[in-house]
Amino acid sequence: MTTQIFLASTLYGTATLAAALDAGCFPPADRRVLLVSNNAATPETAPAVDEMPGFETLRPRFDDVVSWNEVVSPLHPSGWAPRPDDVPLWERHLRLAWGIGDDDVALAVESIQVNPALGVAQIFTDAPVTVYADGLMSYGPTRSKIDPLVGTRVERLLHLDLVPGLEPLLLTEFGVGAEVVPTPAFTKVLAELAGTGDALPEVPEPALLLGQYLSALNILSAEEEESLHVRMLRGAVGLGHTRVVFKPHPTAPARFTRTLEQEAGRLGAELTVLDTPVLAEVLYQRMRPALVVGCFSTALLTASALYGLPVARVGTEVLLERLTPYENSNRVPVTVVDALLPDVTDARAVQEQRRAWTPRP
Repeated sequence: MTTQIFLASTLYGTATLAAALDAGCFPPADRRVLLVSNNAATPETAPAVDEMPGFETLRPRFDDVVSWNEVVSPLHPSGWAPRPDDVPLWERHLRLAWGIGDDDVALAVESIQVNPALGVAQIFTDAPVTVYADGLMSYGPTRSKIDPLVGTRVERLLHLDLVPGLEPLLLTEFGVGAEVVPTPAFTKVLAELAGTGDALPEVPEPALLLGQYLSALNILSAEEEESLHVRMLRGAVGLGHTRVVFKPHPTAPARFTRTLEQEAGRLGAELTVLDTPVLAEVLYQRMRPALVVGCFSTALLTASALYGLPVARVGTEVLLERLTPYENSNRVPVTVVDALLPDVTDARAVQEQRRAWTPRP
């Protein structure tokens, strides 16, 4: 008997796994378990993956769904790791709790260099590991040293082709090869999610602003992040967009949107703030934005590479100066966005992109 365990902390990552399964990127298994981890700073106030709108559409790909937060409670999933002497005990406990028994186990995890992925890989000591990329960080090198007892078990890196021609560097120190999750399989999964979020407002072809809550990562102060959102709004209005939709990060404070609302009133723009936690890709399909503006969100690249939408960036120059230490894994995503996408204040660059871009099939 074989059991595959898929660890996911975001709906985007779960959609990536669903696309990989649909495309046959994983061999057949007797049982597939989705292990959900809520890595928000305060998990009690943020919805877990299996509570997000659209999850039920992805749920049939898995035989069971279990919670990693419940396993390590009351500790935080990002802050807990098994002590080496306790690893055999933890494996025995999880095999019993999840009904795995003596099955052969294979793992698929994200962000292998940190917990909870690292802790799960350490517990199942003999399991082969597939790492899947949940964003742009896989294009950069592994940011911290990984125990060879874990790194040598990684068989491959699955990633979306968000930057055609660019090869991921993650885990290349272990000779791990990269495999692309077929784009048609991923866009098909996203199309299944297009009907989620029934309460979404009907705003045709707006300028869509993407919030990331960078102050939670201590990259920007709260005031600086509010200013960043205001810059997004001013840039969009400066390009002639009067209908603007702001998609805040699910864990961002409400006062971020109040500042934006005040600025929209001053500029004479019609601002809609979303309070439904859906993927940006759902909005791309429902609203067909005339422009997508963000800092360095992965959603900027899915907008351009998968949906052919015009995109623009704001604030990458500040982040490139601020990100420390050198090994900070956000450096490569910021660099990629800064190099490939036009600044929102460069009207000509944004306009030329809109005319020249050819959507990928």
